[in-house]
Amino acid sequence: MRPLSFRSDELRSLLLRNQIATLDELKLALGTPVDVTVFRKLKPLDYLTSYSHRGGYYALREIARFDENGLWSQAEVWFSRFGTLLATAETFVHRSPRGYFADELARALHVEAQDALHHLTQQRRVTREMVSGLYLYTATDRAIQQGQRLTRRTVEAVPTVADASVLQVSEEELKASILLFYSLLDEQQRRLYAGLESLKLGRGGDRQLADFLDLDPHTVARGRQQWLAQDVEVDRARRSGGGRKSVGKKRPK
Repeated sequence: MRPLSFRSDELRSLLLRNQIATLDELKLALGTPVDVTVFRKLKPLDYLTSYSHRGGYYALREIARFDENGLWSQAEVWFSRFGTLLATAETFVHRSPRGYFADELARALHVEAQDALHHLTQQRRVTREMVSGLYLYTATDRAIQQGQRLTRRTVEAVPTVADASVLQVSEEELKASILLFYSLLDEQQRRLYAGLESLKLGRGGDRQLADFLDLDPHTVARGRQQWLAQDVEVDRARRSGGGRKSVGKKRPK
C-alpha cells in the first residue's frame, strides 16, 4: 500500500483564504492527525507563529502587513516580525529610548508581558532596576542603558503625564506647554490645577507638583484639600471680601 502524500499547497490555500489558522485546522486541511507532518509541510511556506494566544495560530509571512513597530494582527491574534513573545519583548526593550515598565510593554504588545520580562531577566537578555517602586526593564548594553535611564528621568520630571510612551511630542515640548498653560491661570485656578494633578498621582504628589510648578507644597495640599471638600468657588478666583478693593470703593463719597 502506497503511503499517503501530503501537499504544502493545501495549507497555503487555507492560510490565504482564512489569513490565520490553528494547528487543528491545518491538520484537518491536510488530512492528517500528525503534528509533525503539518510542520514539515509548513516549513517551505515561510510561516509565522502568533506571539499571542500561546503561539496557537499560524499565518503566511507574505500576507502579514507589519506596522512601524513590527507587529501585525488578525482577528485580535498578534504576530511579530521578530518571532516569539520573548524575542519581541527583548527587541522592544532594547529599542526603547526609555526602557519599559511591565504595564507599558503590555500595552505596546497587547498581551501580558510580565512573565516574558521575568524570563528575559533570568536569561540576562534584559536588565532591570527599581524605579518608583516598579521594575524598569532596560537594555543590556551599558551605553544604551544609560541613555534609557536619562530619558526616563526626563519623563518622570513631567508628573502630570501618567504614560509618556504615548506622547506625540518630546518631553521638553510637553513640559514647556504645561508651564505655559499654568502661567495663564489665576491664583485659584493654579492652586486647584496643582491639587487636581496631585490627586491623580497619589502619595507624594504634593511634592512632585510643587517641584515641577515651583510652588510651596502647602499650596498644592490646599488645592487638593479643596477638591476633596468640594470647596471650590466657581464664579470668583478669591473668596468674597478678599483681594484689593476696587477703585470705586476706595474713592471717598
